[in-house]
Amino acid sequence: MKPNLLSFLLAFACLPAFSQQSPTQANPPAAEATTTLDTLVITAETQAKPVIQGPFLPDVIDGKIFAGKKTTVIDFDALPQIQTDNYRQAFTKTPGLLTSELSNNSLLSLGSRGIGDPHESQDILVLKDGVPFVMDQFGYPTVYYAPPLEAMDRLEFVRGGASLLYGPQPAGSLNYVTHRPSLEKEFEFSTQNLFGQDDFYSNYTSMDGTIGRLSYLVNYNHRSGDSFRSQNSDYELNGGTIFLGLDLNTDTRWFLNLDLYKSNAGEPGGLNFRNGANDLNYNDNRDRAQLQHDRVIVERHFATLGLEHDLSEATQFTWKLFGGYSNRTSHRQRGTSFGTVPTSELNTTSEHRYYTLGTDLRFSHAWMAWGEEHHLTAGMTSTYTYAPILNYRGTTPQAEGGTVFNDITRRSSYIAFFAENQFKFGRFSIIPAFRMENVWQTVDDEIRRNSGNLAPLPERNRADGQHVPLGAIGLTYDVTDASTIYFNLSQGYKPPTYADSLPINNNVANTDLTPGHTLTYELGYRGRPSEFFNWDISGFFIDYTDRFGSTTLGGVQTVRNVGHSQNWGIDFASELDLVATAAKLTGGDPKAATQRFGNLAFHVAYEWLNAEFVDGPLAGFEPQYAPENLLRFGLTYRWRDRFKVSLLHTYVGQHFANDNNTADFNIPAYNVTDLIAEAKVWKNNVTLLAGINNLFDQDYYSRVRANGVDPAYGRNFYVGVRLEY
Repeated sequence: MKPNLLSFLLAFACLPAFSQQSPTQANPPAAEATTTLDTLVITAETQAKPVIQGPFLPDVIDGKIFAGKKTTVIDFDALPQIQTDNYRQAFTKTPGLLTSELSNNSLLSLGSRGIGDPHESQDILVLKDGVPFVMDQFGYPTVYYAPPLEAMDRLEFVRGGASLLYGPQPAGSLNYVTHRPSLEKEFEFSTQNLFGQDDFYSNYTSMDGTIGRLSYLVNYNHRSGDSFRSQNSDYELNGGTIFLGLDLNTDTRWFLNLDLYKSNAGEPGGLNFRNGANDLNYNDNRDRAQLQHDRVIVERHFATLGLEHDLSEATQFTWKLFGGYSNRTSHRQRGTSFGTVPTSELNTTSEHRYYTLGTDLRFSHAWMAWGEEHHLTAGMTSTYTYAPILNYRGTTPQAEGGTVFNDITRRSSYIAFFAENQFKFGRFSIIPAFRMENVWQTVDDEIRRNSGNLAPLPERNRADGQHVPLGAIGLTYDVTDASTIYFNLSQGYKPPTYADSLPINNNVANTDLTPGHTLTYELGYRGRPSEFFNWDISGFFIDYTDRFGSTTLGGVQTVRNVGHSQNWGIDFASELDLVATAAKLTGGDPKAATQRFGNLAFHVAYEWLNAEFVDGPLAGFEPQYAPENLLRFGLTYRWRDRFKVSLLHTYVGQHFANDNNTADFNIPAYNVTDLIAEAKVWKNNVTLLAGINNLFDQDYYSRVRANGVDPAYGRNFYVGVRLEY
């Protein structure tokens, strides 16, 4: 199927929705054929009212259509409180999401299905309440900030068709949905303090409520620690949110959200397995630090103004205006190679600044035709980012400035239009979708010098535009009222980043790059016949063409469209309550049994993946971070929301951390087990929390970068208390 032809055919498939009469228009259906529509409520639960959601997203919610897509709801209410930086535990019920763990847990690094480098989550689009929080969605799609998990109602992970909901990246989208203020009380307060090994300390404090028409939520998060590395592994972050809502319980709702954040983290660097004079051998001492002075400092100030309006019971409109400032500054010593002691007394300070302004408009409409209710969503999203970067040469390893050798002006503009419609015919649905992506990028050298001798170099400029139509088709069939077969065929893409277009360290301006393209097929069967049992199994195939890769041209290394990979596999997830099942098998009442004895739930999340480059210079190699087996399972006992304890296990098969599969970048298979618990010890006001991460003290690593192997944390513990009023 030709990609452009597919896109435009799907665009025309959406048009019938505009030509049909809505239930509120003239000439309504006859009285006997009239159907009362369900009210679509755009909301999220409060922190004080934990409701276990999921495990899949409903067909339509918050002005978005999820029918016909592979979706996972990650809700933490069924588990004990998870530390905000432990994504290995957070994704215990989610197949396929891979965590690349840092020794000091200062960044969010996620991958999915072997699509790209998980470093700083560059190939997964991460959003907070539908607004991306990457540095620059196209020019520098990296994550240096993540909201605390304590502030989350749920996470929504969408594969495949996510490119039609939000745009790139090709590995899917992860949307953080935050708690909302209580509409029933004027004041609620909660504070949580955790203390642990290696000077770990975490505080999360929030207060919320509604006074008259005004709702408010304010939270503050602090986290700091030293990690287990011998030097330069300390980290500290402080962040907070102010949320104000006007008339959140009416059909017209306004809200303003302000995020403030700052972090400062050391980079202890990497190790190797060699025994040379300057080598830092992992087996000799995995706690050693390679880098004594390297730091990364991040600031973020961001605001979102939003309007949600119910035009009728059948029609909703949402609008968001968002923008802010981010700064990512790094200080890094030169002369570093794979797991060796630095050989230079110079360093480089790199200061990235990002000024962003954007808007998102979405329209959702339920319409009647052929005796059925159908759903249409449509809208547009647009952003502008101004992103200057300055690079300085410092004369000491710990310098925080110096002589400018790069002053680069970068800009990106983006606008996308999209439409999607769910046509229902009894138990069968067809969901065509279309999205028109338009991206313009400009990169200009203002100052360009050799970073070593500071000699002037030729300035290079690049201006480019990408116009990419995307199409998708989704199908669902409700086998029963509680189970569904779903299919999705969707296009995705990845535009060049600033560094792809204009690499800093050579003279080549890449003027002939085209976006990488993905075509994802997914067929699955999911169901939830009761609150005590659910499953989701699917097979997928991802054809990824025009992947970016490094090549050497005229003795100069640069970036070209050189890769073509095919990733296919099976995802499976299920959860079964053993107490309820035992009661049902013996003729008892499952609900009465769980009320008396509590819930004992076993869950499993497994992905089998076969990924390979099938064309280009890497043909026959495996894409990076594509383990054949990724298995998570656990057992959770929960008694009346008074006590929760979970034993969680993760197994990740052997894989490579680079595309050309060199020995240095091999990641052996590893197993990790965690034990976490919480108990309310006085009414609902005092809760004790505790956990042992890496219970059996496994020696492993899940992250390898150009400077070496980054060892993962051994056994460590924390204890704490949460006070609520």
